[in-house]
Amino acid sequence: MYLPISLARSSLKKEGLKINEKDNANPARRKVWVFIGVITAISIFLGVLISELPGGFKTTHEQIGTGKPALVFALDPNLAVSASQTEQMNMVRERLGEQAFFLIAKIGTPDGDQLIAKYRSRPPELLLFDPSGRLIKRQFALIDANQLIQWLPVAAP
Repeated sequence: MYLPISLARSSLKKEGLKINEKDNANPARRKVWVFIGVITAISIFLGVLISELPGGFKTTHEQIGTGKPALVFALDPNLAVSASQTEQMNMVRERLGEQAFFLIAKIGTPDGDQLIAKYRSRPPELLLFDPSGRLIKRQFALIDANQLIQWLPVAAP
């Protein structure tokens, strides 16, 4: 049962209960603070989410032969194995840090097509280059993170 506000207040006053007039004074102001709180919470959530996302892979290949081993994945975005293989490469990159280069040769891009043609590769193939830039190993994906770590000629983490 609903009572008009004036009747409800008078019945509460008769019972000795106090009404806080500030609570009902400015509902628009309360809405503004709720809005600000929601926007702040969403912003914090997105910031944390973005900071946890793995970094992208370079699609240029000038780092091959510059003193560190380079793992290059011939990527075809239309193949399901491509997403899984890049996840495995991200895990290895997290463990090894800056000890090796992790690169992508994406089909349909000038740099990717050039590297794929030069080494007669086909997606989804992984190519491993030694620190001097010589191709030392190749294998079709999917290779898990532990096998990739054993592949790379770097110090163990």
